[in-house]
Amino acid sequence: MGWIGSAPASTRFQPEGRTCSRSPQSPAASAALAETLLPTGQGVRAVVRDEKKGAPWAARGCDVVIADMDDAGPLTKALTGVEGAFILLPPLFDPSPGFPETRAMIAVIREALEKAAPPKAVVLSTVGADAMQPNLLNGLRFLEEALASLPMPLTLLRAAWFMENAEWDIASARDEGVIRSCLQPLDRPIAMIATADVGRTAAELLLEDWNGKRVVELQAEERVSPNRIAAAFGKALGREVKAEVVARDTWEATFRAHGMNNPVPRMQMLDGFNEGWIDFRDRGAHARKGRVGIDEAVASLVARKDKPA
Repeated sequence: MGWIGSAPASTRFQPEGRTCSRSPQSPAASAALAETLLPTGQGVRAVVRDEKKGAPWAARGCDVVIADMDDAGPLTKALTGVEGAFILLPPLFDPSPGFPETRAMIAVIREALEKAAPPKAVVLSTVGADAMQPNLLNGLRFLEEALASLPMPLTLLRAAWFMENAEWDIASARDEGVIRSCLQPLDRPIAMIATADVGRTAAELLLEDWNGKRVVELQAEERVSPNRIAAAFGKALGREVKAEVVARDTWEATFRAHGMNNPVPRMQMLDGFNEGWIDFRDRGAHARKGRVGIDEAVASLVARKDKPA
């Protein structure tokens, strides 16, 4: 088996203490995938950008290959000879208008897959990838569309909002007893999922056999609201924690203050979640369900933050 996807540091936008971010959390999902596959005796090939980043994967028993998203040649070589590929599009949280950076990476991924021709591929996508309204998640719609005509069996794994985005709320929850949320109303639950479940599900899908293209939706057993995230923090921290709304008319200035040049796609994405047009088509009635709930996910984040370096 093999997977590709490692985000350059320059693409990472880190919000400060606000439930306003949705990011792929690819390292955590990749770790869960490897930890699921390796005990089964499957060989795992990890594709990373530099040798240093490959050391932890090599220590886990993975075959490490160096490649990046700006050259299809090394990626083609990395994907050649594998039984299946797990594809992660590196996240770009502050895209230029028209998503030119994302489109360039997609072109490299498609060329590599077409030339290497692995027997099957699982592609990490997102809830809302089928939404036609402009928003930050359009990049994954472009990925789905670009790969749809490839000849190998293809699974599009559309994952819900990642619970681990709550990591950015740890400091304010601990220090102030508050998490500040762009998701609103505060009592409105949306589909969420833990990265451990994403990696585990991706591994299970890679071990399956199927024909053609399929879409697999993935969410937790229960939907999660900002108020529910606050309650999970309260339980993990042993103190009262409440959620507060980040007013819509402050988003642009806030995001620009945090270094974004083009915050409109992110704002459109948040509008999509809040207005309901970013969701699974039947609210996840036919989605696969994860095992991890929000209490466990938040407790794990807090414990990891408290762990000495």
